[in-house]
Amino acid sequence: MITAEDIQLLVGNGEGYHAEFKVSIPSKIRELTEEICAFANAAGGVLLLGVDDHNQIKGVHIDNAKRSAIQNSIGDISPSLHCTLSVVEVEGKTIGVIEVPSGPKKPYVLSGAIYVRMGPNSQKLTTAEEMRDFFQQADRIYFDTIPHPAFDLYSALDEDNFQEFRTEARLRSSIPTPQILHNLQLFDDNEAIKGGGILFFAKAPEERFFQAVVRCVLFKGITKVHIIDDKTFGGPLYRQYQQAMAWLESKLQVAYLIEGTGPRKEIWEIPLTVFKEAIINALSHRDYYEQGAVITIEMFDDRVEVSNPGGLLWGLVKDFGHRSMSRNPLVFGLFTRMHLVERIASGIPRMREAMREAHLPEPTFQTEGMFTVTFKRPVQKLEGTVEESSLKSSLKSSLKIVELMKQQPTVTTAEIATAIGISERGVKKQVAQLKEQRKIKRIGPDKGGYWEVIHEQEDN
Repeated sequence: MITAEDIQLLVGNGEGYHAEFKVSIPSKIRELTEEICAFANAAGGVLLLGVDDHNQIKGVHIDNAKRSAIQNSIGDISPSLHCTLSVVEVEGKTIGVIEVPSGPKKPYVLSGAIYVRMGPNSQKLTTAEEMRDFFQQADRIYFDTIPHPAFDLYSALDEDNFQEFRTEARLRSSIPTPQILHNLQLFDDNEAIKGGGILFFAKAPEERFFQAVVRCVLFKGITKVHIIDDKTFGGPLYRQYQQAMAWLESKLQVAYLIEGTGPRKEIWEIPLTVFKEAIINALSHRDYYEQGAVITIEMFDDRVEVSNPGGLLWGLVKDFGHRSMSRNPLVFGLFTRMHLVERIASGIPRMREAMREAHLPEPTFQTEGMFTVTFKRPVQKLEGTVEESSLKSSLKSSLKIVELMKQQPTVTTAEIATAIGISERGVKKQVAQLKEQRKIKRIGPDKGGYWEVIHEQEDN
């Protein structure tokens, strides 16, 4: 039974894959039933009545007539679905609660129509292709909701990664970890952790799902003949995202525009925002059932390609770039909680706009087999905006970073940035380069670990 504290946490997290809010009971009760049907066809969820779109608890009046109308409407769902309307007092106000299970007899149909949950929205399947895709993949479409009863997440939890999630999702530090994990719907009714929970929060999910990694490769020239650098990143999905971005920043060109006495402005050859969108998209939407391929980021002299296993779902072919469906809605919802996903189906338009603003060709998309997005690199090298002494300045900054690490092995990125007067992003870029040059290495986790400066004789 859901409690007042559970409701406050759900409201604080906002609407998502597992939660839908209504400020009042709609005049057309069927609107509620459509949401219930969609939850049942996905991984289940909670419908709260008396909460507005701004996550404010307003309360709602539910008389016997309305309660009866809601229950009768739920009865129209076929096959029969058991879920009831209850009321909970929260902050002195009445909230209606409908807890919907993930239906064991999918698909659930309402008046001949199938509704499914797509991220934080419910959608009606309207075409034969969409319905065919749903039926074909009904047993496997949600890889991230499959329970793994033998896996103990608490012993495998990446504490640093979880704390970053807590911070970015703006969850109070006083809320116990188990409560957060359960309210995120990461466990099934038998307390077995779902695949999405392992992917997002375990220290090394690739030990269970070996395909769940990101491979970054730098080639010389424009063909896949000569490899200059090849790195594979595992760990929690958010950590994979961070590592892939750091790798890209260490390889891309960047210029610095100096305007007056203010901080210098970084100008990247390709806007970083497009890679953020592409990598989050790949981690959220790849086909984790496909064990013969991994997410790849490949950099050539003329382009960067981001690829992930699995082409478009049938329902997106005709509306590519305008609608969103996810193979892994639980994972997608967790990225949404971290505010790394702004709006459903807005990623591709944002990538196109960012490339246009940078006076670069719009990205191209291959949508069959491996889903690949290609970003063209500028023909000319960045110049004119770079301070003449930028290379010397970068070298001096690197030397200062190494010296700081010698003197204070536990120094943080923020402390380094303050000490040498550059941005934290600039520090992370130079730290990544120093690691690749084997001049420094990190001992232990990001929090609680320390830096070790490698002496020249160790390289011999």
